Amino acid sequence: MDLVYFIILVSVLVFVHELGHFAVAKAFGVKVITFSLGFGPKIVRVRGKETEYCIGLLPFGGFVKMLEKTDSTEPILPEDEKRTFEAQAAWKRVLIVIAGPAMNVLFPVLLYTSVYFEDRELLPPTVGVVLPGHPADGRLLPGDRILAVDGEEVSNFTGVQRLVSKKAGTPVKFSVERDGKTVEISITPNDDTEVRELDIVEHTGRIGILPSFPASVIGVPRTDSPAYRAGLRTFDRVTAVNGRKVERYVDLVDALSQNRGDALVLAFLRPVAAPEAAGGLVDIAVLEPQVATLTPLPRGGDAKAELDSVARAADVFARTGIESSDLYVSFVPSGSSEWKAGLRAGDRITALDGVPKAKWHSIEEDLVREASRRRKLEWTRDGEPMGGSFELRNEQWNDEFGQHYERYVFRTTHFAPNAPDKMVPNDRRLRYSLSRGFAETGRAIEFVAVGFLRLLQGRVSLAAVSGPITLYDVAGRAGAKGTTYFVWAMALVSINLGIINLLPIPVLDGGHLAFLVVETVRRRPLTRRTREIASLIGMSMLVLLMAIAFKNDVSRHWTDIAASVHDMFSRGHS
Repeated sequence: MDLVYFIILVSVLVFVHELGHFAVAKAFGVKVITFSLGFGPKIVRVRGKETEYCIGLLPFGGFVKMLEKTDSTEPILPEDEKRTFEAQAAWKRVLIVIAGPAMNVLFPVLLYTSVYFEDRELLPPTVGVVLPGHPADGRLLPGDRILAVDGEEVSNFTGVQRLVSKKAGTPVKFSVERDGKTVEISITPNDDTEVRELDIVEHTGRIGILPSFPASVIGVPRTDSPAYRAGLRTFDRVTAVNGRKVERYVDLVDALSQNRGDALVLAFLRPVAAPEAAGGLVDIAVLEPQVATLTPLPRGGDAKAELDSVARAADVFARTGIESSDLYVSFVPSGSSEWKAGLRAGDRITALDGVPKAKWHSIEEDLVREASRRRKLEWTRDGEPMGGSFELRNEQWNDEFGQHYERYVFRTTHFAPNAPDKMVPNDRRLRYSLSRGFAETGRAIEFVAVGFLRLLQGRVSLAAVSGPITLYDVAGRAGAKGTTYFVWAMALVSINLGIINLLPIPVLDGGHLAFLVVETVRRRPLTRRTREIASLIGMSMLVLLMAIAFKNDVSRHWTDIAASVHDMFSRGHS
């Protein structure tokens, strides 16, 4: 199947490229003699009114042959004199030449759009989590539903992200539905700088909210709390309170906050290790259903007072000893710096470098900011304070293209899954998919263009140049993963093809554009001899580039190639 995926990938992109040349040439009245998909012996040939359409045996390229004075082996009829390529105005010839690469660069818009058009449902514009220390902290609350951003209505969380991302450093007015009322809130998004591959810097506005609600997984830090005495433990997932189903932690808080000290029956799932699963090769926990009877402490003060979500959570913790599992450690790699500091699964992290922490996300953010230095962590175990110092794991490697990478990793994890989201219909699918299609195409163009620039700068090794073997491998892998992956791979390869063809190398479209620019400046075309020499130089450059690419391909896939050859000869002698 890999060969089939490879042929489909190459054929579609070559067809799109040549269709660009063909369509613009026809639009300007240029006579097109041949439209060929593929090279070599023709396996399909259809004769049109004046153009022969054919498919060659080798699907590694294609061409559009237009009527040209310089390359015509037969006399040109008088009525066709004005239909030659050379007879066209310079700007028309530029458009004809550039149409092929332009189609390859724009074609991904259609590909990406087709992928995003499948998003029939999206996350609602509801605040699930507000990250401490971010602009939304203290301004927005979990459960708030965002109705509009700077006066523009939003119907899903993706729309909120899209509008906020463009407003870094600029005050943004949010219309929010809270407790049945609409409130106006002004927030200034942070300028979040992200360094992507190839040192591409991306600036995005963020206010620090997440769409999904944490699931009803609990933490029980103290052994003297009503929850602990009832038999509840950290990482239990409460599924019902007095028969009332709960999925989100906020729903659990609401149910417990309404209690005035009466006994409650809680159904929950407890993760129990299954050491014999899969022969002990992996860690698997089985969720066992259990029931507990919890009697919260009576609510003090004004028992009828209305509390906001933050106050309700604090009240529930004070009266039951139950809180979110977000800050509880679920796994510490044995032998890691955190392990050596004394941190263990089940511990509750309280502070980093002396600064109290309310969310795991905040811990990870702070660690990344000063990743290379030694840090001090504080935690509790069964209510007892503990602490230690550790360093993030430093990982360095070179990828298959010789690009060096380095990162610092905090391998300790927590267990705070999200509750199932209630999706909302994507009522503007076409607009949504088109905008995402253009955005993704823009990002891909930037990535490919910067890749070429880094190659010229020497910051990316020539080992990054790939050829047909790698393309064959990419097509096969993407095709095996499914249509979506194949479309994404095709989009990126299409952009690569378009940009490569725009390089000012004779025999490529970019070379033809360079000839036209020189012709415009000189006010007369280059001599045939000059163009022939330039084309010879350009062909030599392409052959050298192809040789480098082929050498890189063979080096990169030598193990697979050697194994295939060995198997072939082994079968031949068996």
